[in-house]
Amino acid sequence: MSESNSIIFEKDKDLTHLTTFGIPAKARLFAEYTSVKELIRISRSQEFLDNEVLHIGGGSNLLFLHDFDGLVLHSAIKGIERYDKDSETVFAIVGAGEKWTDFVDWCIASGLSGAENLAGIPGEVGAAPVQNVGAYGVEAKDIIHSVECFDVETRQIVTFKNKECGFAYRDSNFKREWKGKYYVLRVSFRLSPSTEARHLDYGSLATLEERLGYLPDIAQVANEVITIRNSKLPDPAVIGSAGSFFKNPVVNKYYYEEAMRALDPDIPCYPVDEHNVKVPAGWLIDKCGLKGKQIGGAQIYPGNCLVIANTGNATAKDVSQLARFVTDEVRRRYAVILQPEVNYIDTEMEVTILGSGTSKGVPEVACDCRVCRSHSPFDKRLRASALVHTHGMNILIDVSPDFRYQAIREELIHLDAVLITHSHYDHVGGIDDLRPFCAYHDMPIYLKEDVNRDLHARLDYCFRPVPYPGVPTFEMHEVGDKPFFINGLKVIPIHVNHGKLPILGYRIGDFAYVTDAKTIPEEDIEKLEGLKVLIVNALREKKEHFAHMTFKEALALVERVKPKEAYFTHFNHEAGLHEEMEREFPPHVHPCYDGLRIFIR
Repeated sequence: MSESNSIIFEKDKDLTHLTTFGIPAKARLFAEYTSVKELIRISRSQEFLDNEVLHIGGGSNLLFLHDFDGLVLHSAIKGIERYDKDSETVFAIVGAGEKWTDFVDWCIASGLSGAENLAGIPGEVGAAPVQNVGAYGVEAKDIIHSVECFDVETRQIVTFKNKECGFAYRDSNFKREWKGKYYVLRVSFRLSPSTEARHLDYGSLATLEERLGYLPDIAQVANEVITIRNSKLPDPAVIGSAGSFFKNPVVNKYYYEEAMRALDPDIPCYPVDEHNVKVPAGWLIDKCGLKGKQIGGAQIYPGNCLVIANTGNATAKDVSQLARFVTDEVRRRYAVILQPEVNYIDTEMEVTILGSGTSKGVPEVACDCRVCRSHSPFDKRLRASALVHTHGMNILIDVSPDFRYQAIREELIHLDAVLITHSHYDHVGGIDDLRPFCAYHDMPIYLKEDVNRDLHARLDYCFRPVPYPGVPTFEMHEVGDKPFFINGLKVIPIHVNHGKLPILGYRIGDFAYVTDAKTIPEEDIEKLEGLKVLIVNALREKKEHFAHMTFKEALALVERVKPKEAYFTHFNHEAGLHEEMEREFPPHVHPCYDGLRIFIR
């Protein structure tokens, strides 16, 4: 253990019993806080400032794929305070570290209705607004009044009203762009001083009044919910799991009718709004014949196909491989991709170079030079883009005109987000080919304000109030100077100059991707220090270019920021043959090639 400002940081902390999966994992550093003052001291410590930080609750939705090479924080802020507003409303302000089941029990004992349908859900109160936990016709958003948070950047306490939290099905701003930016401290719930049950229209609860012969009270509803849950879900104290592993997919009505029902007219659905429907994932998995399917120690729980259970010796790899197998089978049979409700925690990264060529590609059309005539596959270069896989997500950097072929070659079936460096055609020309990845939801795209304007003008048909069925649709996020988050993954924009045009590169953890750069401002060069892997453009060896680095300029940048390894990309045919570059570059510098996979651990 180490101590900083009276805060104890445990080293190599065993996290096995802090997650409901019960799969062994460790954190290099771990700290727990019981007050805001302790959290502020932690946030000022070197342990916090020098490491990737993961804030966890009860661990009921976490799968650690590897030991966590950073700092894990856990809230132990407890307490439940009751405030009676009037005869119809009671507020309960609950510490994030309280067990959710204890809070529901308190509501029942206090004669307060609203939370009874959410009985038996594992985890802690702080996770309720993050996950927007839900069950039996009720979601946390239905009773949350406000959420008190710690702003990691300013170290201030901020409070968000319900409508500000972006609640959606098993989702919220805390799970996406706010993840890592705000830590939940306390949650205020709006409850009713009544024992009368109000939500009895979901599943077997709809028959509870008939079976009892009278209107049940909140305690009876809670008991019924727990009985149902125990019959369908394994007790995590006995059989490790994260509860429901997969979300019920929400798809466009048109896609459901035209694509999914064409494969099986019996697929059930439930309305979400006038444009979308929800399809039960458990039904899809069951109909694929996957009940009881096992890989290693991981099994599709026979009592509930939504659950992946740890039969006793499962590894995280077993679970992730089984989840991937289920996803592939459902996609092949029903043309829908299941999304995990569980968060994959993984500090490792895999980067695939989809294309390593410049705007003309290599070979160039109608060129007869020795590079364009080369038969080596390393000298065949599509337009530049890259795919980053980390934390269970696939993130695409740039969508080149060659993206369709690149995606087919890599057998890419799912994307979580797209990062755009700038709007030149060789970096965005394949955006229309994102159609397959927009079938289930609008694709999140992160880009500069001017690039957003350009794409709205070029692809106006994608942004109409009622787009033509089948066109790609997007969720545009404009990027400024500050870091942003994709499902909790921190991304740092790097401002670079493509000649006189300001564009972006991106840093994710110990990896950065910079292309089409001629110069980089001093303050952004500093953002590239301490990297394990830097990918940067290097157009050719000798002849200067007004908008691109030469080999000499790229090597000077590498010498300046000192990454452990550097890879050059965005070559034209004047760069020479791949094998020649490999011999000429320093040992820690390599030329990219299409299909190259770089593993960052």
